[in-house]
Amino acid sequence: MKEGDEADAEVANSQKRTTSRRELARNPRFEQVSPEVGELDESAVEEGLREDPDEMLAMLADLVGATDRRLRELAKRLAASLFLDIARRGPVRPRGVGTLRELPYRPDGGDLDIDASLEAIMEGRGGAIDAERLRVRGWVQPTTALCLLVDRSGSMGGKPLATAALAAAAVANRSPSDYSVLAFGKNAVVAKGQLTPKPSELVVNDVLSLRGFGTTDLAGALRVAGAQLERSRAGRKVTVLLSDCRSTVDGDPVAAAGALTELVVVAPDSDSDEARAFAHQVGARCITISGPSQVAAALTQALDRAG
Repeated sequence: MKEGDEADAEVANSQKRTTSRRELARNPRFEQVSPEVGELDESAVEEGLREDPDEMLAMLADLVGATDRRLRELAKRLAASLFLDIARRGPVRPRGVGTLRELPYRPDGGDLDIDASLEAIMEGRGGAIDAERLRVRGWVQPTTALCLLVDRSGSMGGKPLATAALAAAAVANRSPSDYSVLAFGKNAVVAKGQLTPKPSELVVNDVLSLRGFGTTDLAGALRVAGAQLERSRAGRKVTVLLSDCRSTVDGDPVAAAGALTELVVVAPDSDSDEARAFAHQVGARCITISGPSQVAAALTQALDRAG
């Protein structure tokens, strides 16, 4: 596991692997989005999002790795805000079975707990009752801790990279104070530690800065996810695995997955056979997506136990 300075160095090394304007120009919309060196036309990006959101999100992810430094910085700022905005658009509701508890009085907080409030009620007979001493019985939803595992062992440009960044944005939006993001190939890189404060924009940009290479140690990545979630005191702990689940390193991913409290697999629908088989083997939920624009809704579905 790489964390702290090592993780920052990994991100910095990834940023050195840039893409030239010649390569970016293979996309027919590139000249509209960046008509000149150092330029980014946000209106063209908006138009592209309306016409084909997955293709435009993929291009924006690639622009973050542009050789053109000015274009790269503009793309980073736009991508971070845009991806977080897309992640926020879906409904975010507390999930899981609640616990009935005694709570301070609020008009809409639940039924009045007569036993717990009796003394205040008696003392206030014929006068004003001190509302601060009243208690109600209400349902409290358990908190949820999330760990996102991003498989960066294969191609990490275009749609896969945009999908990973949007997944990070969705996780940050869902559980802003208790989540981690790991990128893994041969080793696991901690882009965001479980309880380590880090701006969501920076987390998204760090994911966008990663490029794919190397082998796939799925078992090792799952163990690191478990170690991150152990730091949390949340009532529910969920590992979200964004991968085709094709491990190329010796290890036992099934045993590593069995040590996790809850696992959800999100895989590309064009290459999901091994992910489905792995999820079935370990008793995990498996959801497939066709592009980055679907990942936020997929996570909402995956984290909804009733879904």
